[in-house]
Amino acid sequence: MSEEKPHHHFFHHNKEEKPAEEMTSEDYEKQTKQHEHLEQLGGLGAIAAGAYALHEKHQAKKDPENAHSHKIREEIAAVAAVGAGGFAFHEHHQKKEAKKEGASAHRN
Repeated sequence: MSEEKPHHHFFHHNKEEKPAEEMTSEDYEKQTKQHEHLEQLGGLGAIAAGAYALHEKHQAKKDPENAHSHKIREEIAAVAAVGAGGFAFHEHHQKKEAKKEGASAHRN
């Protein structure tokens, strides 16, 4: 097993990133837009999961017989909202980094 196989990630199957020396300002702009898009999707996911958590909280009060299952769904949705918010935060920082790298590469 001395042969190295390339690692394939779930989301980036055929996407090969160029080395920093070969990237143009257009590449940095595309990267910035991609991160901005993913940041917005993360924010929307956080909003949707938060809304579902609030809905389940209301259902738990409204339906006392099944309150336990509603409470579990509420907690799962709250965790999903926090995760999506974390993803949006991460993408925001990736976007800022790509902008900064693009600006510094453009000056050189």
